[in-house]
Amino acid sequence: MASFQEMLWAWPASTLEKYAWRAFHWSRDLSPLPDALAARFPRGFAWGAATASYQIEGSTAADGRRPSIWDTFSHTLGRTRNGETGDTACDHYRRWSEDVDLMADLGLRAYRFSIAWPRVQPDADGRVNERGLDFYDHLVDALLARGIEPFVTLYHWDLPQALEELGGWRDPEIVGRFAEYASTVARRLGDRVRHWLTLNEPQVFSVLGYAFGHHAPGLRDWRAALLVAHHAHLAHGAAAQALRREVPGARVGLALNLVRYEPASQQPADLAAADRVDGTSNRWFLDPVFGRGYPADVTDLFGDLLDGLDLDAVRSLSAPDLLGINYYTRELVRAADDASDPARAAIVRPAVPRTTMGWEVYPEGLRLTLERVHRQYAPASIVISENGAAYPDLAGADGSVSDPERTAYLASHIAAVADARDGGVPVDGYFVWSLLDNYEWAEGYGQRFGLVRVDYETQRRTVKESGSWYRELLAAAPR
Repeated sequence: MASFQEMLWAWPASTLEKYAWRAFHWSRDLSPLPDALAARFPRGFAWGAATASYQIEGSTAADGRRPSIWDTFSHTLGRTRNGETGDTACDHYRRWSEDVDLMADLGLRAYRFSIAWPRVQPDADGRVNERGLDFYDHLVDALLARGIEPFVTLYHWDLPQALEELGGWRDPEIVGRFAEYASTVARRLGDRVRHWLTLNEPQVFSVLGYAFGHHAPGLRDWRAALLVAHHAHLAHGAAAQALRREVPGARVGLALNLVRYEPASQQPADLAAADRVDGTSNRWFLDPVFGRGYPADVTDLFGDLLDGLDLDAVRSLSAPDLLGINYYTRELVRAADDASDPARAAIVRPAVPRTTMGWEVYPEGLRLTLERVHRQYAPASIVISENGAAYPDLAGADGSVSDPERTAYLASHIAAVADARDGGVPVDGYFVWSLLDNYEWAEGYGQRFGLVRVDYETQRRTVKESGSWYRELLAAAPR
């Protein structure tokens, strides 16, 4: 007679999904209570939530702001889900005071947000738009008045369209332009902001934007993607120098998206494929950030695509004061003969608990990722700059939003952070993605990540059950 496991794996995928979800829901009953989980973290830990400018601000033509590449991309037919744009998003540009009150009500001790480059320098001439800076000036003051520490990200993908028309991230001039922009923002905010992240997820905006065409500006050119990634490394280094010059004592880093890649089997071809994907997606960005240059095995993989690039230039980068890690999932990898992908790999998708983004729920991957980064790169400080999950949240008849899957996701991943800390990994902060439901790039408004539900027609904010759980956790956390 076949075992239960054998019978289970013989069932159709839809059935496997159903039982996987049920097992996941049962497991949430075993999640630690907020006070027990909070007790595993020290005083001074940065408990927060994160957002990005184009995803929440709206008011895309207000007070001197001009288009970004995401305005152009989202207004191009067929680029985003249902043609949706960030024109209004969460209307945060006009409702920022209400949103800061909401952060204070949740008990946030830190808030990670990004500056919209096209608000600050809307045109290619580098002219500073003081009205754009005024918005962030007022926001920082309001955060500090409520005891919320600002963590500022300078670039979360909204490149001014005027710069894109001059070559954008493909143009080596972008390095100096980004450093100038960093200096401009630091001169205005640096007397109150000491935590700075230069770039968010350079792997995503280079590869998805320039190699696969899924994100702005929508190109499909691996040579362009590698050029963009190279210039992003150099721009990070130049901006870090500018920030340290303008803000003595600043803590400067960047946020990297790190995926846990594992082989789908122990066959040599799959083991090699997983290593290649890790190399192109993770090590290609980690190694230069820590002054090691590009990994040799990956430069061999990219080959002629790198012709003409001064690869040694990234060896001058100094290690970050803090490393932001954005973690969401793991991927199982098998070998594939795909000429369009230098890694020659494919993703295997077994029937396991997944978010509505299709991402596997795998908190163990966060612990393993943190331990790997600590062991191989030894950053002085790590913050989980993004971690969260999208689910199809619906408001009940009474207006409340029950989202037990997200609560379970957060509890299990925060526990994974605690486990990593217990093992000596210097994690000093955790930011939920996201504070609000928001414009999820090419997915439009169809994916909800927020602790707070946003009704996009009325802009009404409703704290979800996961937000209430997070509030309890923060209330119990040592100060």
